[in-house]
Amino acid sequence: MEPFHQGTSVRVQESQYTILRLLGKGKGGYSYLAAGGERRVVLKQLHHEPCDYYRFGDKFEAEMRDYRRLRAVGIPMPELLAQDAAAERLVKEYIEGETVYEMVARGALPDACLAQVRRMCALLYPAGLNLDYYPTNFVLQGDILYYIDYECNAYSDEWNFENWGVRYWSKTPEFLAALK
Repeated sequence: MEPFHQGTSVRVQESQYTILRLLGKGKGGYSYLAAGGERRVVLKQLHHEPCDYYRFGDKFEAEMRDYRRLRAVGIPMPELLAQDAAAERLVKEYIEGETVYEMVARGALPDACLAQVRRMCALLYPAGLNLDYYPTNFVLQGDILYYIDYECNAYSDEWNFENWGVRYWSKTPEFLAALK
């Protein structure tokens, strides 16, 4: 599927959304800022492009399952507003703010963000879960850090925040290489 362009009208359930701009492309889909009436939302269109480092099953079902699991654990995240399984689309609440990635790039990540992600880990690890800790998946709105993706995976030490994620939450060699 080709990415949507600005101004494209997209239907999800009974509602029409107008694409305003691409927010980003992840390993599972394209996320767009879209307008639905007076409300701005994130419209995520899943894709099936190859990803060398990740194995997918049913992407749509995984998104729904992961959303339910993270909500149950209590992770601050955008509310799921609508979904269309046949078209593989999700509509999420738009969390406006800077990503952790943007703040690290500017050298301005507040200490409160690290404290909040560690509080998330304290909820996740006992539940047997890890997030995708890459910094583009976190947005600071006001004084609350939100995890804006729904992806979560079974806990492993290798992929936890302390052993993998933290490498991208400051200007480490890994972060600087990704910045290029």
